[in-house]
Amino acid sequence: MRPYNPYHRNLGGYRIGPGSISPVIKYLLITNGIVYLLKMMSTIDLPGVFGLTPAKFYSEFPNYLFQPLTYMFLHASFLHIFFNMFALWMFGTEIEYHWKSRPFLKFYILCGLGGALLSLIFNPGLKYPIVGASGAIYGVLVAYWFMFPDRTLYIFFMFPMKVRWAIPLFGVLNFLISGPNVAHLAHLGGALVAFAYIKIDWRWKIIPSWFKSKRLKKKEAKREKNRQKAEEIMKRVDKILDKINEVGIENISKEDRKFLEDASHILSNKDNKTI
Repeated sequence: MRPYNPYHRNLGGYRIGPGSISPVIKYLLITNGIVYLLKMMSTIDLPGVFGLTPAKFYSEFPNYLFQPLTYMFLHASFLHIFFNMFALWMFGTEIEYHWKSRPFLKFYILCGLGGALLSLIFNPGLKYPIVGASGAIYGVLVAYWFMFPDRTLYIFFMFPMKVRWAIPLFGVLNFLISGPNVAHLAHLGGALVAFAYIKIDWRWKIIPSWFKSKRLKKKEAKREKNRQKAEEIMKRVDKILDKINEVGIENISKEDRKFLEDASHILSNKDNKTI
């Protein structure tokens, strides 16, 4: 599949994919590639240790707390890693350029963890390891579906189809034609996390804004209260000063003298200054 980018028209020729590799995706491709080579060369059962095995995760808890993270960097075969990394580059590159690298990496990891979580919840007795970045990749696909629904994908480089139809069709076909050893729960978990992350992202922005607004209102109310208090104090101070002008400071009451001292202290306190 090839995502169609209208900006590529000005570059001339027929282009496959989104162009240059973005920073995080470059490191993800390298990391996954290195781990795959290590798996192929190692005499240690890396999937058995670092893949996500729900039964082992629970029975030997907390010894394998790292598995929900490490499983997404292991792959079962060359085709497995090839198609996952191809989809990551194809669909993730433009998302990273839009979101910037750190937010994209956070999103990718969260989707992978979401796939692990769903597998742990609904398949706790599974005794063989789940491996692959597919949960995170499904999250990337959902994000692309939200961001560019009217883009055109060329299926098999020949048949044009809008993203809004192509990506759901891909998900359904993958579910129907894949074998019994495919971790559909991991796929679904990554997709659900991506859906929730994107749809409720506005809430995470509103909540801090709401608290900030409440703090500002509280400060403003305190400032207004101090201002009114200062005005009342100054009114009485003015009256006392008028009395001093008339009878002299030695003839004012002890109460007025004490009030002037207290007023001086209150008005000089930085918490009661008005801005």
